[in-house]
Amino acid sequence: MSAHSAAGPVPSDEPSPRLRPQSLMLTYLGNYVLGRDIAVFSGSFIDTFARLGVGEHAVRSTLTRMVGRGLLARHREGRRMHFGLTRRSAGILHDGEDRVWRRGVLNTDWDGSWTVLAFSMPESWQRVRHDLRARLTWAGFGSLGNGTWIAPSRVDVRPIVAGLNLNGHLKVFAGPAEEPTDVPHMLREAFDLDGLAAGHRAFLDRWDRPDPLPHAPDDLARYLWMTTEWLQLVRTDPRLPVEHLPAGWPAVRGQQVLLELRDRYEATARRLADAAIEYVRTA
Repeated sequence: MSAHSAAGPVPSDEPSPRLRPQSLMLTYLGNYVLGRDIAVFSGSFIDTFARLGVGEHAVRSTLTRMVGRGLLARHREGRRMHFGLTRRSAGILHDGEDRVWRRGVLNTDWDGSWTVLAFSMPESWQRVRHDLRARLTWAGFGSLGNGTWIAPSRVDVRPIVAGLNLNGHLKVFAGPAEEPTDVPHMLREAFDLDGLAAGHRAFLDRWDRPDPLPHAPDDLARYLWMTTEWLQLVRTDPRLPVEHLPAGWPAVRGQQVLLELRDRYEATARRLADAAIEYVRTA
């Protein structure tokens, strides 16, 4: 299997998310390596990811690529190679943990505040414009067009734009929307509600059933698969105010299912992960 292909134990006639090996790897690292000051033997990754249908070549390629991107650090012990977290990857994993288990995808206590950001820059700044748009999307902003972006909360944009040298090219405001603003229409204008809903419904199709992912070999595979898929949804979901979303918004049930299945899988998954991991201390 290629390092860029979808992984998974389900047969081709089952609905299947396209989860990259690196996404699964980050989920594994966040659950079983983060905060432990350890580096994991490459063979442990190979054995664990075989549960998810990810082959040895894909695992090794993913590890090498993540080292190149500053997401993993190599630690050699004799003839064995181990891989540990870097400061950069630890920061990414803490952010993912916060988004999944602390903040969640449901904005149920919205105070009515919006952040509005407008930018204007020379046409030649294409790279800066691309970087800014990517950062704003990641931070939960949606575009209203003509360089105007909105987020349904008060957002400190300073860390978002840090390093882009945009002083004089940005205007930022925060406060409530005033009449006669049609907030539900504005949300549809700025955010792909249909795409977000489709992603959450696909999650429910797989997991909101008596026997989710029946072809997975064990609860470790199910837990890694489920949390990776949910994190991908969370990373693209801007936590829109529930009161302005269409009735029956599927993320409400999706988050309930996630928490129910975490209670079902987590303990067994950790026992299996602990049994399969070989590591060395890094501190």
